[in-house]
Amino acid sequence: MQIDAPEAWERLRASRSDRPGRASGGARAKTYSTALEQAQQMFRAAEAVGPQTRPLLVFYGLSQAGRAIAAAAVDLKDQDWNLVSHGIHASGYHLDFPDIQIRTDPAGTAGSFVRLSDLLQSPAWDNGTVVRLEDVWDALPANLDYPLTERERLTPLYASRDSIDDTGFHPLLTVDVGDIPDRVVDAGSRAALDGFLKAYPGTVGYEDFARRRVGTEDGPNYRRFHPNAGWLSMHWQMPAETGTEDQRLERLYAMTRNYAGHRYFLPAIAGLQQELHPLMAWWAVLYALSMLARYQPAQWARHIDVDGSRHAVPIEKILDRALEHLPVLIADTIKEVATWPSE
Repeated sequence: MQIDAPEAWERLRASRSDRPGRASGGARAKTYSTALEQAQQMFRAAEAVGPQTRPLLVFYGLSQAGRAIAAAAVDLKDQDWNLVSHGIHASGYHLDFPDIQIRTDPAGTAGSFVRLSDLLQSPAWDNGTVVRLEDVWDALPANLDYPLTERERLTPLYASRDSIDDTGFHPLLTVDVGDIPDRVVDAGSRAALDGFLKAYPGTVGYEDFARRRVGTEDGPNYRRFHPNAGWLSMHWQMPAETGTEDQRLERLYAMTRNYAGHRYFLPAIAGLQQELHPLMAWWAVLYALSMLARYQPAQWARHIDVDGSRHAVPIEKILDRALEHLPVLIADTIKEVATWPSE
C-alpha cells in the first residue's frame, strides 16, 4: 500500500480556497478551513512527541478534521453539520488492553461519532452492546501485521480490482480476494470458507470460486504469496443485462470499502450488523487510546513500556500509521461526502 501523507495534506490545503460541497460559504466555510488548519497543526505537533502524548494530539486532530468533513457534507443540512460532544465512550481500563470497552451514543443522536457514522453509513451502538478494542483494532488494514493477542482474528480482506479486466461483457464479477487467514485456507472446504465469510457483509451472495480441479466439486483453489494467508478468485453473479467492465467495477465498489485507494471487504464486529467505515474504526481506536493516556496515565505508561508490555510495539506502530494514513483517509472522505448527487 502506497501512502502519501504530504500529498494528502496538499490536497486538503488546496481545498480551502475552493471549498467542496456545502462548505462553499458562510459559517460552514469558516469551520471547514479553521478545522483543517487545527487538524494539520495537531498532526504536526504529534510528529514531534512520543507515544506518551501522541494519541491525544492525533485523536483531537482527527476530531477537528471530522468537523471539516461534516461542514462539507451535502447530506447534512440545517445545523446537523455542527458537531457537538464526542458521542463515543470508553471504559474497562482496569481490564487487559485488548478488552477495553467501547460504546457509542444511540444512532440518530448528535455526537460527533454518531453523526459522522450516520453520514458514512457506518454503525453506532448504544450501552446494550459492548465492542472490544481488539475487535476494532483488527478491522483496520494498518494493523494486519500487529495483533494484540493470539486469538483467531477477523481482519480486512483485500479485493483486487486488477482481476476485473476490460472484457466487453461478462455475467460474473470475478474478484481476487486476499489475506484469507491460514485456518480457513488449511481447512480447504467451502463450509469453512462460508462460515468465515459470515462476518463479512460485503461478500454476501457470492456464487462460486476457483476450484482445485475444473468441472468438479473440489474445494477452493487457494494461492499463497506468503506463508500466513491465501488468495482466492471468487465469483458473484451480475444482475440481468449487466456485466460491462464499468458495471462490474461499480458492483465491486458497492460491496467493499475504500482505504487509501484500495478496496477491502471489512468484517462486521461482533454485535454489529454492518462493517465500520475505516475512518470511524480509526476514530474509535484513537478515542480509546487518547482517553487512556489522558485519564489513566500510569496504566498507559505500562502499556507503552517496550521492556514490559507485548502491546508497546503495536501501539507505537498504530500511532505512526495514524500520522501516515489518516490524512489520506480524511481527504478521500471529504471527496466522498462533498459530491453532489448530480455529479
